[in-house]
Parts: sequence; structure tokens; C-alpha cells
Amino acid sequence: MAKIDRYILRFHLGPFLFGTATVVFLFLMQFVLTKLDQLVGKGIDTFLILKLIALNVPWMMILAMPMGMLFGSLMAFGNMSSAHEITIIKASKTSLIRMMYPLLILGILLSGFVFWFNDVVLPESNHQSKILLNDIRKTKPTFALESGRFSQDIAGYKILARKLDSASGLMRGVTIYNSERLNQQNVVSADSGTISFTPDMSKLYIVLKDGEVHQNRFNRHKGYKIIEFEQYEIYLDASSFGFNQTDGELISRGQREMNITDMRQIQSESKERVDEKNIKINKLIDNHFDKIFAENNDKRRSRKSERLSKREPSTYEYLDTLEKYTAIEHAEKSISFLLSNLKSDIHQEKRHRLKIDQYEVEIQKKYSIPIACFLFVLVGCPLGIMTKRGNFGVSAAISLGFYILYWSFLIGGEKFADRGYLDPILSMWLGNIIIALMGIFLTLKVNFESLSLRMFK
Repeated sequence: MAKIDRYILRFHLGPFLFGTATVVFLFLMQFVLTKLDQLVGKGIDTFLILKLIALNVPWMMILAMPMGMLFGSLMAFGNMSSAHEITIIKASKTSLIRMMYPLLILGILLSGFVFWFNDVVLPESNHQSKILLNDIRKTKPTFALESGRFSQDIAGYKILARKLDSASGLMRGVTIYNSERLNQQNVVSADSGTISFTPDMSKLYIVLKDGEVHQNRFNRHKGYKIIEFEQYEIYLDASSFGFNQTDGELISRGQREMNITDMRQIQSESKERVDEKNIKINKLIDNHFDKIFAENNDKRRSRKSERLSKREPSTYEYLDTLEKYTAIEHAEKSISFLLSNLKSDIHQEKRHRLKIDQYEVEIQKKYSIPIACFLFVLVGCPLGIMTKRGNFGVSAAISLGFYILYWSFLIGGEKFADRGYLDPILSMWLGNIIIALMGIFLTLKVNFESLSLRMFK
């Protein structure tokens, strides 16, 4: 039986790697196309672009491995079924469940690896990817001039070259407006000049020849003057045109950039805030009612009678009505103040609860996706036998169908749970539960030979 196990694993390994690599490649192409406009034309070093792509490969692998497991199981058992090898193995009184042992064990091992990868490697790669992508986004395109057009890439300067040789940096008919100072404007015009970056790319170096500087100081009488020159050198700050990498410790981490321990810590802090808000809400309500009912009604009536006894009887009714209006107005203000405080505290309490649920979604996702690698074995093996086909097209079609089904439940459940419409645990495990039930049903049916699938014949 050990030979059969090795035989099954050999049949499975190739399709598993191929299926996983194919999905990763498709995700990679999608990522590159969506980020292309942020990467091209900024003078970014090729190494940084490759680093960004490499940092995004981990999340692609996490999404691809369950489908690779399903695809490999379909191909392995489909090939064996089409070659009647399953029939031969069954003739030796070996059940389907026993034949699935090597892939089930492989699924368990892969689930453990994916869980570790998901909790240790993926958060850090997501964090570094976010930092690098933000730095690339902030990088301005490399400074460039076009003949006959003003360039305003450098703050406070407008540069015009009427003719430009891009290869040598030689300019003809140059005009530069300098408005860095509020009370002064300089206009430099020259017959020719050159433009280039300093070796460290921190400065833009401009050398102008045969021209004039028109200087106008707005806060001075007769503040306009003209300075002629044969050669005029300008150094402009160009540090913002280069790539600067941000320190990772200065950037806060999101949900997908944390491991389970960190997220549990945040959940614990949020639960403490929820408890504090609940205590405060209850205290506000209790204090309000205590304030209403704390006064002794007998003493209040006694004081009222004492006040009224000093006045004319004709004023009793008026004063009694006035006191009622005053009491009503005071009660309205008190209730309005109470409602305002309660609404604020209840809103914050709900926000903390929603935060707890959102982090719970990410935690449960770290468990549910690895388990899917094992569950897809239960689906792939019997389906491979039922289709009696081990070719790429059939296996890919079935894998894609189950993949869409699973991720629809996962993504949809995440959206509902993040908005508080669905329990976080159920939302992340519903897809796994459905796949598990289907896998158990198909495995038992095929094991007892009470179901066959002829649609692909």
C-alpha cells in the first residue's frame, strides 16, 4: 500500500504546483496591471519594483494554495480513474477513503504550513508592501522639460525652454520665473543654457549664458532692476524627485498587517473600552434618576406652602403655574443633556464593538483559509473519480467553480461581518462548512459506489 501512496502523491504533486503557480501568476498579472500607472514614469529603480512584487506574492500564495490542492486532487484521481487504476486498487479491497490517506495527510501538513505562513510571514510582507507602495506613490516623476512648454514641477519656479536637446540638456531661449518670495519676483532670461541633476540627484543644476535677471521688489519704491550676466548658475532643490524610504516603525499597522496575538491584544483593549462605556452609560442613567427622585417631596411641599403663605391668595394659582413651567423647562434641559451624552457614549460603544468584530474576522480568516486546503481534498478526490477525466480543462473548470463558490462565501461573509450584519465566526467558516459537507457527501457516495457523474463523457 505504501507504493500506492507514493504513486498517488507523485500524481498529485505536479498538478498541485502547477495549479498554485497558475493562480499566483494570474494574481500577479492583475496586480501589475492595476499598479502600473503608479510605477511607470517615476524613475523608480527596477529592484524596488521587483521588491514590491515579491512582497505581494505571499498573499497570492495564500489564496492560491487551496485551489492548487483541489486542482491536484482532481487531476491525480481523474487520471487514475481514466486509466482504470482506481478499479484495480478497489479490486484489492482498498476503499476510496484509504486511497485518500496520503492526500489527507498532505492536506493537514499544508494547512499547518499555510497557518504559520498566514500568521507570521504574511502580516510583515503586507506591512512592508504598504510602506513601499506609499513611498513610490509619493515619488514625483523625474524632472523633464518639453520644448515650448512651461514646467512647474519645482515649487516656486516656472521654467521655459523654447528649444531643447533632451540628450545633451542644451536649451535655447530660456525663461525662468522665480516667485519663492512673497515680496519679490525674479525673471531670468537667457539665450542658452544647460540643465542636469547633481550626482546625488538632490539638486537640479542650471547654467545660463548671455542673459538678464529682472528683479522686482514689491515693497520698495523703485525696487525694479535689471542685472546682465554672461554666465548664471542656479541650484534648485530636487530631493522630492527621488525615492525616499519611510521607516517602517513610523507607520501604523492595519488588520492585515498583524498576527493573531497582536489582534487579540487590540480586541482586549476594545473590550475594556466597551465595558467602560457600559459602566458610564449605566451611571449616567442612575445619576439622572437619583437627581429626579432624591429630593424629599414633603420638604419641597413645606417650603412651597411657606412661600405661598406670605403672599396674597390671588397670586397662589399664578405662582403654582409658574413653578410648574420652570420645573418642566428644567426637566427638558436635563433630559436633553442626558440624551446627548448617552448618544455619544452609545456611538463609541458600538464603534468599539464593530472594531472587535472586524479584528475577529481577520483572526478567523487566518484559521479558515488553511483548513480549506484540507477540505478541498475531500471534494477533489471523489470528483476526480466521478468525472473519470484527468485532463486540464475539466479539472480547471471544476476547480474554478468551487474556488468562486468558496471565495464568494468568504468575501461576502467578510463584508457582512465588518458591517455588523453577521457573526464574524460564522461568516468566515460558512464556506468551509459548505465545502466540508459537500466533501463528506461525495466521499461517502463514491466510496460506496452509489453515485456517478457522466456529464463530462
